[in-house]
Amino acid sequence: MSRRFRLQYVAALAAAFFLLQSNSATADATSEKLKERGTITFGVILSGPPYGYIDPTTKEERGFNVDLAREIGRRLDLKVALVQVTPPNRVQFLQQGKVDALIANMEWTAERAEILSFAPTPFFKVGGAALTRKSAAIKQWSDLKGKPVCASQGSNYAKPLTEEFGAQVRGYPSQPESLLALKGGNCVAAVHVSGTLRALLKDRAEEWQDFELPLATDLIPSDGVVWVRKGEADIQARIDAILKELHGSGFILGIAEKNGLVIDDFLRETNARFKS
Repeated sequence: MSRRFRLQYVAALAAAFFLLQSNSATADATSEKLKERGTITFGVILSGPPYGYIDPTTKEERGFNVDLAREIGRRLDLKVALVQVTPPNRVQFLQQGKVDALIANMEWTAERAEILSFAPTPFFKVGGAALTRKSAAIKQWSDLKGKPVCASQGSNYAKPLTEEFGAQVRGYPSQPESLLALKGGNCVAAVHVSGTLRALLKDRAEEWQDFELPLATDLIPSDGVVWVRKGEADIQARIDAILKELHGSGFILGIAEKNGLVIDDFLRETNARFKS
């Protein structure tokens, strides 16, 4: 081994050790910061039932993601603060320290996992649905080829819509703005988390009576996970252990039913796996 190569090798090892120590320090610092503060802040999307919304009567945050965030905080023995985020800003809010974790309709993707860490145990699995006018005659995903489709900015549905089905995706800052654009005729379909669109048609049936979810299958069903900052291994592991407990105890099944989510095979099987 040449002297030059030995020096490069030692430098590489030193750099790797420094990075490991830095990540450990970040993780420890995060846990200590939360303990000292006594509060954990979750970023949540409040665009509508069943995942997150503002109760019109009490003006309080409600929904599946809200219930989950509050229970995780309780089991961490921390108070919970909720910060409303949107698809375009949720990653920045987490990276900039404005929130400590995200439960924000943000399913796992390889691209997201490159820049953030996450608790490996998913709390649900969900895909996208296409909301269209009944007169649009959309019968399969490929019928969207060449047509304008509304979605939230930063949505993981944009890539398959464009690359697989040839749709012309138009991004909006939030789901309500996307749906408003659909109503205004700016697109033939709006693609969002299927549970939210089903709740919309059920809870606001008169307002949306001319619209439907015509497609039998969801787009890219993916794991819903809790996101934290890259390298924060301590809080990541603690949240993951709590999610396993919440599945096994039936808590997640309970809040899914309470908030009107479909109790699917994923929730039943995950409950059975961690209960045993």
